[in-house]
Amino acid sequence: MSTFKAPKGTYDLIPPDSATFLAVREAIAAPLRNSGYGYIETPGFENVELFARGVGESTDIVTKEMYAFETKGGDQLALRPEGTASVLRAALEANLHKVGNLPVKLWYSGSYYRYERPQKGRYRHFSQVGAEAIGAEDPALDAELIILADQAYRSLGLRNFRILLNSLGDQECRPVYRAALQDFLRGLNLDEETLRRAEINPLRVLDDKRDDVQKQLVGAPLLRDYLCDSCKAYHEEVRELITAAGVSFEDDPKLVRGLDYYTRTTFEFVHDGLGSQSAVGGGGRYDGLSEMIGGPALPSVGWALGVDRTVLALEAEGVSLELPASTSVFAVPLGDEARRVLFRVVTELRRNGVAADFSYGGKGLKGAMKNANRSGARYTVVAGERDLAEGVVQLKDMESGEQVAFGVNEIVAELESRLS
Repeated sequence: MSTFKAPKGTYDLIPPDSATFLAVREAIAAPLRNSGYGYIETPGFENVELFARGVGESTDIVTKEMYAFETKGGDQLALRPEGTASVLRAALEANLHKVGNLPVKLWYSGSYYRYERPQKGRYRHFSQVGAEAIGAEDPALDAELIILADQAYRSLGLRNFRILLNSLGDQECRPVYRAALQDFLRGLNLDEETLRRAEINPLRVLDDKRDDVQKQLVGAPLLRDYLCDSCKAYHEEVRELITAAGVSFEDDPKLVRGLDYYTRTTFEFVHDGLGSQSAVGGGGRYDGLSEMIGGPALPSVGWALGVDRTVLALEAEGVSLELPASTSVFAVPLGDEARRVLFRVVTELRRNGVAADFSYGGKGLKGAMKNANRSGARYTVVAGERDLAEGVVQLKDMESGEQVAFGVNEIVAELESRLS
């Protein structure tokens, strides 16, 4: 037993479960790669101020959940709690908005960190795949990203998820709604911290998950009743494009998401089989974020989908992914000469793209065959001194149990033929 354990609220990804996580990441990324999105990777930590400005100083992420620290050189840094601010910062720093056609379309995959109360589906270290389309204000982009996420989930076999959709308005109509909502909230029996939040960003109160707060929010003014004509038209076009693509969604006038930078389109993917942590992903438009972090006006839209929660959603629906075998051929040498011959065979198979493994440690036939069974290999190649004296190796089909001798120089081609 090791003295050390994974920190509270974290987990280790180990085989065979890790193969499912990799498959989920690949399935989410595949539609993005086919739609003009290029891969980007940012550091695991950033300047604290990047998240304070972008995510919002009144959000729980910044006030309660962010892992912030001071370096030996005095820099104030934070482990990244989300991906959008980092990706936009990197795009601005590299002047990607100046070197090609807009929008700049990027996708990413990585780990994120929030100091939260650990529970199933909510970890302090979690994995996401995200996408951002930077520098264009177009309802088709909003619709594209929602459709691509829907495509990714369905390619995995998920069916029992819902898409919630709303508009948060813009700088013209949201201030009017903000004032109306603040007037409403001031008349409620809320604690001091929530009242303080209502003065900074009242929309965040709508996202409060506490039952006693939600009960008081019945009858709160809805943003959809305050949208300007431009935002109404924009949102209606998003809805029409999604509908025309055959993607179902639900209008949710109370959906606000947990980050301050969202404007206009906002959406969330929820799965009812996950209990209280039902959101598996979400995103929206963030037209003012670039200016918040010191860049030019770059209207943008994006999303992040949780790998951890997507795996839980698959489990809730009883969906088992068809994963490729990690090993197709397992080599069992009996004796020193066989080790040299079969190691050469395994190396050639690997170079030719065949997943092959080897019995290490000089095990006997019985122990080596147990390893071959555990590996899941379709074929096992066995060779001993007598086989090599005759210039052959034994090829065993692990499904049928059939065993046939082939020439040493023929075995690679034979295996490639059978596995093609």
